[in-house]
Amino acid sequence: MKRLEGKIALITGGSRGIGRGIALRLAEDGALVAVHYGSRSNAADEVVSMIEESGGRAFTVGANLDSTAGVEQLVQALSDELSRLTGGSQFDILVNNAGIGTSSPFEQTTEQEFDTVFSVNVKAPFFLVQQALPMLRDGGRIINISSGVTRIAYPHLMAYNLTKGALNTFTLHLASLLGPRGITVNAVLPGIVDTDVNASWLHTPEGTKQAEDVSALGRIGQPADIADIVAFVASSDGRWVTGQMLDATGGSHL
Repeated sequence: MKRLEGKIALITGGSRGIGRGIALRLAEDGALVAVHYGSRSNAADEVVSMIEESGGRAFTVGANLDSTAGVEQLVQALSDELSRLTGGSQFDILVNNAGIGTSSPFEQTTEQEFDTVFSVNVKAPFFLVQQALPMLRDGGRIINISSGVTRIAYPHLMAYNLTKGALNTFTLHLASLLGPRGITVNAVLPGIVDTDVNASWLHTPEGTKQAEDVSALGRIGQPADIADIVAFVASSDGRWVTGQMLDATGGSHL
């Protein structure tokens, strides 16, 4: 029996990058996966097709998470699809992965950009958990995808970095709040990962060398490196781990 057989997982931002890797891995472990997307329905459909071709089960849910209305839309879409597929609306694993990946340099950040990055990276996970909590089974899992910039100073992306610090704080307090229900809450902190967000600078000789040099392991992170950690805390093997910030930077800047 696979580790997540009979479990249902929602992956926000599951259509590409790290989210895509997580969706594929949790489906491989037996979960029925809801692949959320903001605007790239074709990319989400492709992930679902890949999962189904490998013998897994998945479906898409679309919603723009830059407002609480979008969060409400996502929760309703998830409930509707789960009712159609399973006869109920309960699920087991929530991975808050969707987010805006960068921000302008500190000196150039506008109030509008600051508000937008906080809305997507902090406000959306906060209210998604709040609204989806009645649907999350006791003994469930919440996994927040944070960032290594909460440990490593990188002031050029200040607004983005602050959102991930807020997500870590959210993780800690939520773990305490939901512990009585047996729900674990953890954050995974990736470093430099080879995704399309980083491709423009990472896929150059200078960028590749820079990324390899900062890692103690001497290589660039892959989505599967992050997905494997998420799979661990999502499974019963991670039952005694909660309220933790799991560094997944490959030992960057040690």
